Amino acid sequence: MRSGVLFGIGAYGLWGVFPLYFPLLEPSGSVEVLAHRIGWTLVVVVLVLAARRRVGELVAVARERRVLGLLAAAAVLIAVNWGTYIHAVTSDQTIDAALGYFITPLVSVAFGMVVLGERLRRVQAVAVVLGAVAVVVLTAYHGGFPWIALVLAASFGTYGLLKKLADVGAPEGLAVETLVLVVPALVFLAVLWARGEGTFTTEGTGHALLVAASGPITALPLLLFAACVVRVPLTTVGLLQYLAPVLQFLVGWLLQDEAMPGSRWAGFALVWVALVLLTWDGLRAAGTARRQALEPVAEPA
Repeated sequence: MRSGVLFGIGAYGLWGVFPLYFPLLEPSGSVEVLAHRIGWTLVVVVLVLAARRRVGELVAVARERRVLGLLAAAAVLIAVNWGTYIHAVTSDQTIDAALGYFITPLVSVAFGMVVLGERLRRVQAVAVVLGAVAVVVLTAYHGGFPWIALVLAASFGTYGLLKKLADVGAPEGLAVETLVLVVPALVFLAVLWARGEGTFTTEGTGHALLVAASGPITALPLLLFAACVVRVPLTTVGLLQYLAPVLQFLVGWLLQDEAMPGSRWAGFALVWVALVLLTWDGLRAAGTARRQALEPVAEPA
């Protein structure tokens, strides 16, 4: 349990400080960084699978047509998520990115109702409504539609749903996803190089190493997360997941000096109230289920 919590803190902590890393890759553009991230992540994941002698599992996953289709769709969604996130943190919109990951649990609950046919408990429904009101407040009073936050929340929420349906291990799933994306990524980088617009070989060794580090920096928190979820209850994972957007919010507000007028505080406050309700309801439901599981079953007379 203790090691699982530490793995979770490591995963979400790294995701939380990512806004400090991607600006270091300038003058590389967002799409160039995304393409490199895909390529170097594939290198790392293949090395991990080879070291753990699990390449056979990767081949088995690739042969299952249904699973391959789900992971291919997930690959497109995670590319959209990564690209939007990189754009946000390199264009002084880190707080919008944090908002997206605060909203993601609410999107996941809504998807459970719409896609999986789950019935929302009353508190869950109130939380989703509060999240929707928060979006309206931010749109009406903060000067624009929060498209970055909503794209991040929708893409990652849908990505999580597809990964749940695919039900494969983290390294194998990530390997398939990056294999799907690596060809267009390499084509894009080749075109940049041919036009003399690529930055990987023109900005010095330090810059090249930072770009190449995007692979292990992407893979490490995913592997830590995989180690976390098999050691701790999902309710604990649900609490740990708020660490990442909290850190992102603090980086944007305190370190990158992004504006937080009253209207923006109001929108975030509604989201935070919704998350408190959602967390309380989840903990209560988990406690009820645990007590019911421990109750002795009456034997027939």
